[in-house]
Amino acid sequence: MTAIEHVTVAGAGAMGSQISMVCALAGLQTKVYDVNDAATDKATTSLQVWLSRAVDKGRLSPADRDAAWARLSFHGDLPSAAADADLVIEAVVEKIDVKRALLAELGRLTPPRAILTSNTSSFVPSRMADATSRPEQFANLHFFNPALVMACVEVIRGPQTSDTTVQTLLEFTKRIGKTPVLLEKEIPGFIANRILNAVRDEAIYLVENGYASVTSIDTACRTALGYPMGPFELMDLTGIDIGYYTKVGRYSETGDPADAPSATVTALVERGDLGRKTGRGFYTYDSNGTKIEEAK
Repeated sequence: MTAIEHVTVAGAGAMGSQISMVCALAGLQTKVYDVNDAATDKATTSLQVWLSRAVDKGRLSPADRDAAWARLSFHGDLPSAAADADLVIEAVVEKIDVKRALLAELGRLTPPRAILTSNTSSFVPSRMADATSRPEQFANLHFFNPALVMACVEVIRGPQTSDTTVQTLLEFTKRIGKTPVLLEKEIPGFIANRILNAVRDEAIYLVENGYASVTSIDTACRTALGYPMGPFELMDLTGIDIGYYTKVGRYSETGDPADAPSATVTALVERGDLGRKTGRGFYTYDSNGTKIEEAK
């Protein structure tokens, strides 16, 4: 098996930046690649704030904070970011053409030993593996938001993924302090999101047909089902556009109208109301990201 000591995370967005810090905290040399300076600056600030809070709460020592930060570096040049990678985790926008183009570049730039993975929340490995030129060393490695907190990581093998690659990824997931869940056979949406999407679809159906309000549904899920937050609160947290692109991706595969984004979600995305990150989604938020009220 490949000894994973150097990790490259492609994409400095909310997921990519947090995944990179998870790796750095686990003692791995970690590079983050992004061509967008604004994304890199935002990631740097948010991670420094998270580390400071972890130290203040006694969850992390100042020495461990400094050591993790020293293991993390940001790069705007893909060849330098990929040059010594043992493992790459792609975490860019949920668009298949963008992912395939990046994975093709990574297949050319990384050492032959490197395992390439995607953090996609919707696309199955077989839709991307051939772009890498090493399908036996490709799989999905799906983290959940917020990656610094959530324990589960889904390892999704494709039809050509080797047993060695799967075992290496399972061991890697444990090493970084996460709990791996293996999908032996690929299916769009994987495990958690297929179950979650069924809940979301039903919640949106209830709202669109006037059965209950957004607030009532979220309250029922928290107080009757024991969810830490309701489906609309969760969509606002993760980004309504993320769920939208997941639906678009699944619909493009199946052609089933039931898999297409709902009218409600589509309208929000078209208006740019994407949840907490824009200050408005199913709820409105103040400048600190604190929920104010249900959006009207």
